[in-house]
Amino acid sequence: MNCIALLGQPNSGKSTIFNQLTGSRQHVGNWPGKTVEKKDGTYTYKNTKYTVVDLPGSYGLSGNSDEEIITERFIKSGEADLVCVLVDSSQLERSMYMLADFAAMDVPAILILNMMDVAKGQGKTVDAGLISQRLGIPVLPFTAAEGKGYEELKSLIEAELKNPHRLLTRPDVTAKASAENGNAKFEWVDGILDGAANAGKMQFKLSKFDRVLLKPFWGKVVTVGIILVGFLAAMLIMSPFMSAASMLPKLIGPPIANALSALHVHPWLVSVFSLLLPNTLYFCISMSAFVFGVNVVFGFLEEIGFLARASYQFDGALSKLGLQGKAVAPILMGMGCTIGGASGTRVLDSWGQKMLTMMVVWAVPCASIWSIIPVISGMFFPVWGTALVCIGIIAYIFILMFVVSKIFGKKLVPEETRSGMIMELPPFHKAHWKYVFKEAWIKCFDMFKRALKTVTLVSVIFWAFSFSPSGNIESSLLYKVGTFIEPVTKFFGMGWRTFMAFISAAFAKEAVLGTLNAVFAGQSTVADVAFNASAGGVDATVLSQAMTQAISGAEALAFMFACTFSVPCLMALSTTYKESHSFAWTAKTAAFYIGAALVLSCIVYHIALPFWG
Repeated sequence: MNCIALLGQPNSGKSTIFNQLTGSRQHVGNWPGKTVEKKDGTYTYKNTKYTVVDLPGSYGLSGNSDEEIITERFIKSGEADLVCVLVDSSQLERSMYMLADFAAMDVPAILILNMMDVAKGQGKTVDAGLISQRLGIPVLPFTAAEGKGYEELKSLIEAELKNPHRLLTRPDVTAKASAENGNAKFEWVDGILDGAANAGKMQFKLSKFDRVLLKPFWGKVVTVGIILVGFLAAMLIMSPFMSAASMLPKLIGPPIANALSALHVHPWLVSVFSLLLPNTLYFCISMSAFVFGVNVVFGFLEEIGFLARASYQFDGALSKLGLQGKAVAPILMGMGCTIGGASGTRVLDSWGQKMLTMMVVWAVPCASIWSIIPVISGMFFPVWGTALVCIGIIAYIFILMFVVSKIFGKKLVPEETRSGMIMELPPFHKAHWKYVFKEAWIKCFDMFKRALKTVTLVSVIFWAFSFSPSGNIESSLLYKVGTFIEPVTKFFGMGWRTFMAFISAAFAKEAVLGTLNAVFAGQSTVADVAFNASAGGVDATVLSQAMTQAISGAEALAFMFACTFSVPCLMALSTTYKESHSFAWTAKTAAFYIGAALVLSCIVYHIALPFWG
């Protein structure tokens, strides 16, 4: 099979071309032994199948990072029959540096001058024919995001595999020191582009909006505001899909239950097929719809050049956590929904940055938490006490983010790979909506397929534990396990009732009040409230009377902190696995947050016990 490698710096358009060529016929994982994302896929052209490998984005091939080492080794191995080198036509001098590094490898290649539309918008002209003549390889002007010209690209690849070309000229760096090597490469780039690239007469001037956006304080305020508005826009996009999906359990659940009951199927199986699976389908569609909305919003913000400005604003602050400035958008999106924050990490340049950002995003409580904490806190404490609880939660967010970065940052983003962000501020330009929606749909559909498998499997396991044939919670396996381990959970500040609610919170934070109602007031089953999308509200007065008589304020306080900072929800867990492509790191993340939540619960409980015991 013919193997094509895509080589280029971050944001050069590699992923766009990769997705356009391979569509859904792609596999994403990690390179063996490395925490670096590996993407490969296939496409067929004229009855011939081609494999495409999207090499890790890096700024050179000097072997200073895992990305560069992997890329260099792969190209030198000869596995690729042809290397497509992508450069940004709007920043040609800088992005051609990758080609200068690649030139020493002497392998078949073509050069793709991507983002020609942006270059033209800046008044720049590029003579592709002259560059091709000087390099000795084909040079293709291209705009990957427009979705046009791919037939020409496929035809060129086909021709080059039959009659490959190699670079005729290479930078003279053989006997020079490191700094001189860099100068020699830039001199080589200047020689190739001399007379072939015209910067034009347009001068890039900061607009009034840019001048505000780049101010140290107000720029951050405006950036945060825009991202939060983006979150609301993503919610609006997903709302119609979520509303339609929410009707599925009501439409298909009762007929399935009636049909299976008429066949005398076991009640447990009836509940699985009539309640669990329809609601799992509802969860997965809702999650995928939100991912679609987030990727549309993020795709738009990235396309027009806003995310570059957001990265600039927060790079200094986030570098203290080992993160890039780009991580600010996923973190802020996590305030609304952890799923959105995790899926928003697609804008990060490396797998390590992406994984660490997702772990930090988990430390940010989603909006659902803030509908639960005031209700529970109000049952046990006065208004000022509830305010203190909320302040304590907000303060602990920053502590937890710092702890996560210290524990996992050195492994995911080693110190030697960290550096200040150097970037050329791109001018604002229009978005390619067709590309934005297509990319969002690909990620949405991939999310749905993966989520359906993961969520269904875990949900069936929890359902088996929480199901009660009589409807009495004491006949469920979850109750028996909960009461058996209560001596242990009590040390962490939670009795069997609050511990059950702690477990159900990992499936959906919205289910917490319903679960508490089931275990304290006995008005429904844990299984119903954890999975039934059409479950009704909770009578706070009845629940308050039941809880305040059964547990202490110290236990309630411990539970609130444990619930807030444990696994966000099952869908967030599935999203993290989907985005990281690593079961091991997803499991590490979940284990850390469950463990950290229990330790926090233990500390809070034993400190609060003398006051509210």
